[in-house]
This record gives sequence, structure tokens and C-alpha cells, in this order.
Amino acid sequence: MFGCDCFYWSRGISEFDLESSEPKPFSLPSPLPCWPQGKGFATGRINLGEIEVVKLTKFHRVWSSDSSSHGKSKRATFYKAEETPQGFHCLGHYCQPTDQALRGYVLAARARKPVNAHDLPPLKKPVSYSLLWSEDSKNNRGGYFWLPNPPVGYKAMGVIVTNGPKQPETEEVRCVREDLTESCETSEMILNRSGFSVWSIRPCERGMRSKGVSVGSFFCCSYDLSSNRTMRDVACLKNLDPALHAMPNLNQVHAVIEHYGPTVYFHPEETYLPSSVQWFFKNGALLYRSGKSQGEPIISTGSNLPAGGSNDMEFWIDLPEEEEAKSDLKKGNLESSELYVHVKPALGGTFTDVVMWIFCPFNGPATLKIGMFTLPMTRVGEHVGDWEHFTFRVCNFSGELWEMFFSQHSGGGWVDASEIEFVRGNKPAVYSSKHGHASFPHPGMYLQGSSKLGVGVRNDVARSEYSVDSSERYVIVAAEYLGGGDVEEPCWLQYMREWGPSIAYDSGSEINKIISLLPLVVRFSVENIVDLFPIALYGEEGPTGPKEKDNWEGDELC
Repeated sequence: MFGCDCFYWSRGISEFDLESSEPKPFSLPSPLPCWPQGKGFATGRINLGEIEVVKLTKFHRVWSSDSSSHGKSKRATFYKAEETPQGFHCLGHYCQPTDQALRGYVLAARARKPVNAHDLPPLKKPVSYSLLWSEDSKNNRGGYFWLPNPPVGYKAMGVIVTNGPKQPETEEVRCVREDLTESCETSEMILNRSGFSVWSIRPCERGMRSKGVSVGSFFCCSYDLSSNRTMRDVACLKNLDPALHAMPNLNQVHAVIEHYGPTVYFHPEETYLPSSVQWFFKNGALLYRSGKSQGEPIISTGSNLPAGGSNDMEFWIDLPEEEEAKSDLKKGNLESSELYVHVKPALGGTFTDVVMWIFCPFNGPATLKIGMFTLPMTRVGEHVGDWEHFTFRVCNFSGELWEMFFSQHSGGGWVDASEIEFVRGNKPAVYSSKHGHASFPHPGMYLQGSSKLGVGVRNDVARSEYSVDSSERYVIVAAEYLGGGDVEEPCWLQYMREWGPSIAYDSGSEINKIISLLPLVVRFSVENIVDLFPIALYGEEGPTGPKEKDNWEGDELC
């Protein structure tokens, strides 16, 4: 697998009309099903311990940044939630780029039980507000950004906006008792003008064991956040419900996968297709141990693989030595392939991450792009045992698909549901790159390297007859939050060592040969930008399995 620099691609014209003053709300292509019965999943409310929260998604616009001197692409719109349920109190305001479909939420909260007179209540009104920044507009409806000043022992959940200079009422939002909160950090920059920046915020600690809950609000400031993204003035919530009642039970998990399971499309010229792990073992994969020249056949279940521990470099898997068997194994077996599913809590159990792993016996060579020239490598980029994945994140308030993570070698990125391609009902498309099997949301050519110079590794993706429907061909291999007995992990999942041998490429020599074939007019410049290629082109350790990846327990990279 290649190391990750950056990926660049071009998108078509957005369905959103940039001249429109109001973004249109996004909805999934098809209605949600009636989910199987359970405890708290998709009930609209989530228990966080002392407080209960609901998700508010209906907004009215408070203010939009003026585009007259800053360009339409830099506009942002700020919203206040409507229709807060009786007894609940809003925790903040919402904002997003103006040129995107309206897609977001803020949480409202209430105490789950009456508070004794001598106890500190979980929620309190702010004492007052501090004006952080303001901007007047031509129609005299300006934007005024206020930070709630919380009582001692409480934390604000985000900034709120008004269209006039009058300080907001303290009834507008609630602050949360400090022990019910987690630290948060900036995430995506939404607006940046004249030294003033607006950011979405998220919990600092994320992963399946983390308790931080995103409120859906934002933060803004007029100082540099590049060196320290942790927020002192605002916080996220903390889920103190150890049972995570909002997580789906096993029947609900199956229903979620059957409703949203993406179809994975492989390139029409793909040579190295996926297979099941069992097929890979049955058809000649060998287990090697350091110091021994002969490999040992692997039982189809993987029961003779060393289990547990960590990657100590003592064991690795390789292809059979006989050339015909090796060639056949490299090609994979699409008919046997299946998606291996890890289900885990995200953002304190307010979302569910369904991580789908796909296995390919072999990863093919890279293809370089140098300006107008496309140059296939002969061996560089090849390795045995390629594990790739994608993740779809489901909102536990409603069961709605929220976003997807597309893994791309050692990187990747989140894509909102409004930007996903759907192939049937609410089932997304996932495009697997030729030879490298990285996941992308749309067909095309994605460049790993420098788009400005047109130099890097090509990732070509397109739809073809080679596909796997994960809503039908999947196996749940892990869901730790369900407890013991509900999901049995396969033996091979406990193998923490390498699924392929370490490789040292003579890629310098190969790249020099490729450069020598280029016209003289471009040869000199190419020799000076070879360092733009991913470092893994020059050699790599054997790939490890899903449980050795950082995202097994942690959040995705971005």
C-alpha cells in the first residue's frame, strides 16, 4: 500500500444554485425502513447519563456572510434551531458553507430526573455573553457572534449568532456542568475573512471507547488556531451511559447493513480481484516463520495462525512457490469474496460506524503520471495480502446514513451523504482503484501527489461488471459493544502479523529508466520532482490485518 500524500479530483456542477439565498435541505433517496425493535436505537432521543439529548435539524437562517468582496465560495450561513421539544433546551447554533445542501444538526438537552435543591443542576443559563466579532452588511442585517459566559463549574457548547447588536437573551441556550463535558477541538474551517475564522468542532478523543459527543455547534475566533486546535472556551458533551443504549442490537445491525450496504465496483481492467480469506487459505497461501525456509499450509479457518500479541516480524504470509498456483492466487476469486464487518460506537455512541473490510490476495503495480505522460511500473507497488476498507456512519437518533469514509492506501477522507453516489435506494457506490484497491466515491482519475505539477501515482476508478454487493455478501466479524456471544470473531482476525512479506523495491532504478524514455524537454524537471512520489514506492513492510490498524479502535484518519 502506498503512503498517503494528497488526492485531488474534479467534481461536476453542484445541484445547489449558488445564486439561491437558501440552501435546500438534503434527504436520502429513499425513505428509512421500520427498524427491528430494540432499546434506544433510532428512537429520536439518547440517554447520556444525567441528561437526555435530541437532535434538532429544522432551522431558520439568522445571517449569511456577504460575498461581495470575498467570493461566493467563501460564504457561510448561520442558523438557529426551530421547534425545540418541550422541556429541552438548545445548546448552540449551527453553520455551514452556503453553497452546500442544508445538512446538519445541533443537540438540545434536558435533565433526566428532578434535581435536588443542594445539587448542581446539569444545565444552567449563561450568565451573559461576550461579543467575539461582528460585521455589518448592506441591508443593515449584520452578523454578531456571541460566546456564552457560563456560570462557575459549567461550560459553553458553542457560539451563537444574532443579526443585531443587542446581546442575546440568557434563555437562548444552556451551558452544561463541567463534569458532563469533554474537551473539544476545531475540525473543518467554514469561514475565514479578515483574520476572523469559523470552525466546526468535535471531541478531541474519538474512537469506539471514547465518550465525547459532538453537539453540532461551532466556534469562532480572531486569533491563530493552527498551532493548538484544542478549545478552552467551549466543550463537547460526554456520554456517561455505560450501556450505550442508543447503539443498534444485532438484528438492527443486520437491517442497517441490508439497507445501506454499498456496492463495490472494480475497474474494468482490474487484474487482481478480491477473494474471501478462506479461499485464499484453501488455494495455497503459506505461513512463514523467521529462520525457516519452508512455508506451512494454512487451515481454511486460520486456526493454525499465531494468535494475539502484536506484529513482532516473526511470521508472515506469502504465495505458493509453484508459478501457476501463484499466478492463480494473485487473480483472486470474485465469486467467493465478501465484506468483513466491524461495528463500533462513534462519537460517544451517538453514531454507529459500520466498517467494511475487503481482502485482495494481491496488490498490483503502481502507474505514474508525469504531466501528460502515463507510465506503468513493472513491480513497484506490488505486495501480497491487500486489506482495504470503507466506513459508513449511521446516526443513532434516527438510523439515517450520515457520512462515509473512503480509505485510500494510508489515508482517505469523509464524504457527507449529500455528496455520495447512490446506486439503488439508499445504497451507496464505492469505486475501487485499479490494482491498488483504494476506495473512492465517484468514478474518475484521482492523483496521489501534486495536482499543480500533474505528478504522482494514478488511481483510476470506473464502474464495471466486477462488483460486490455488501448488503448481501458480508460477515460480521466484530462488534465488541454487544458483549460476548453475539458475534464470534474468526481465527484469522486474531492474526496480528504480516499478510505479506516485506519488500524492498529497486524503484530508483526503475524510475530512472522511465525518466530516460521521456522527451528531453520534460526530463530535467521530472528529475527534480521525483521526491513528490509516495515514499512507499521505494519499499514497504508487509501489510497487517484489520485488527492491527489504528482505526480498529480509533477514529478514521481525517
